[in-house]
Amino acid sequence: AGAMGAAEPLSSVLWVKQRLCAVSLDPARALLSWWRSRGPGAGVPGADACSVPVSEIITVEEQDVHGKRSASGKWQKMERLYAFTVHYVQRARQHRWKWTKVTFCCADEQLCHLWLQTLRELLENLTSRPKHLLVFINPFGGKGQGKRIYERKVAPLFALASVTTEVIVTERANHAKDSLYEINIDKYDGVVCVGGDGMFSELLHGLIGRAQRNAGVDQNQPRATLVPSPLRIGIIPAGSTDCVCYSTVGINDVETSTLHIILGDSLPLDVSSVHHNSTLLRYFVSLLGYGFYGDIIKDSEKKRWMGLARYNFSGLKTFLSHHCYEGTVSFLPAQHTVGSPRDVKPCRAGCSVCRQSKQQLEEEQKRSLYGLENTEEVEEWKVICGKFLAINNANMSCACHRSHRGLSPAAHLGDGASDLILIRKCSRFNFLRFLVRHTNHHDQFDFTFVEVYRVKKFQFTSRHVEDEDRNLKERGKKRFGQICSDHPLCCCTVSNSSWNCDGEILNSPAIEVRVHCQLVRLFARGIEENPQPEPHS
Repeated sequence: AGAMGAAEPLSSVLWVKQRLCAVSLDPARALLSWWRSRGPGAGVPGADACSVPVSEIITVEEQDVHGKRSASGKWQKMERLYAFTVHYVQRARQHRWKWTKVTFCCADEQLCHLWLQTLRELLENLTSRPKHLLVFINPFGGKGQGKRIYERKVAPLFALASVTTEVIVTERANHAKDSLYEINIDKYDGVVCVGGDGMFSELLHGLIGRAQRNAGVDQNQPRATLVPSPLRIGIIPAGSTDCVCYSTVGINDVETSTLHIILGDSLPLDVSSVHHNSTLLRYFVSLLGYGFYGDIIKDSEKKRWMGLARYNFSGLKTFLSHHCYEGTVSFLPAQHTVGSPRDVKPCRAGCSVCRQSKQQLEEEQKRSLYGLENTEEVEEWKVICGKFLAINNANMSCACHRSHRGLSPAAHLGDGASDLILIRKCSRFNFLRFLVRHTNHHDQFDFTFVEVYRVKKFQFTSRHVEDEDRNLKERGKKRFGQICSDHPLCCCTVSNSSWNCDGEILNSPAIEVRVHCQLVRLFARGIEENPQPEPHS
């Protein structure tokens, strides 16, 4: 192969694992391919052909090797063999990615350098890849293996890809959040957390809070238009559930998440804000749960000495107690989105629903810029009063290793809406049927006591608060702890549950929730549609 221009293909016959292979690089398609040569020329790719997009090549290294080769195909000693190694991503089962490599050899030094130079130039054009990252490690989360996981599995891959890092091992709660308010983050291409969903939440609050402070936006104002953070967030899963990883990558695998960061993937993600009386309580990206899930997290916090087993214990205890809570839910339907929570097709990489929602978001911003009327002002809120075993608001599917489809399988990551799931008072048996459906492929919303809505905003006020607002405190005290007589298996009270906000406890019985479309970006691609493992070379 002679000299080539930037858009010219490159094709050679090179040695791969002591076999002659035709190797082709198509810059126009940004694709590297190789297959066993069956004749004097390159030939036609066969069933054993391998191909790798340039965007999924981690790095290219020059090798100094001594080999054995002869023109007849028999191997004999020779003085020098020139070679280069391509490190790339290979797909395995269940959305898992693996780092692998292939070495190409030839006797022509100029040809070897041509391949090296061409591949490196193509990689340098991939400007979305991070070069310098800030890494926070939670040494206590999950099984307490965060630091070891990073040093053994993550750092070597970052070094291979020439990604430099600054590492901060957190020493207390909110250490990462406070640091992101103080340090100069302009020199970084992204922020990475090594830990669970709680650690990710710290980075989320730190980056969003810093962006609002820099822009002069009041986060305590529920109607404020929030400014997106310029930095992407990477998640190295080392927690107990790793819900965000499951819902955005498809698996909580350390190597897979590291490779997504190295390749510079970018996935916009909705964030919801929770306010009470014009005070920001928290942001969340996955689950806000009242009743069942709120009671579980509150009870499990008292049993941290049990380790991860506390979730199983508290879950069983909460199920057997079977408390339900009375209140009023008001919500604004998400009419701008395509589809519904009952759709069978979930959010996947390159999702058209999320892409259309981004366009909708830009149109709303333009209308706001020119002072045009906000369409939300003329939309009608819906109000539902009742007694609920659980009120769940899912920004994403909330999948995990115990529920591969999640609480809301068709929830979208960046459509500017969340799925509001209301589980009304029912028997223990029916509630168990509902919970079991989270672990199989049946429609978990197909019950008369379950309602689900796709919403842009929602508000909740407990019955206890409503009674106080009516200045009927004495009447409220009489109701407190009173057993409902209309169902023998339901212990319904007007006391308050707690909110499970991405694994953190909120005790406010009256809240206002709003979805902020695509407020942050992750180093992720979204769950790929039926990825096929590629053949080994």
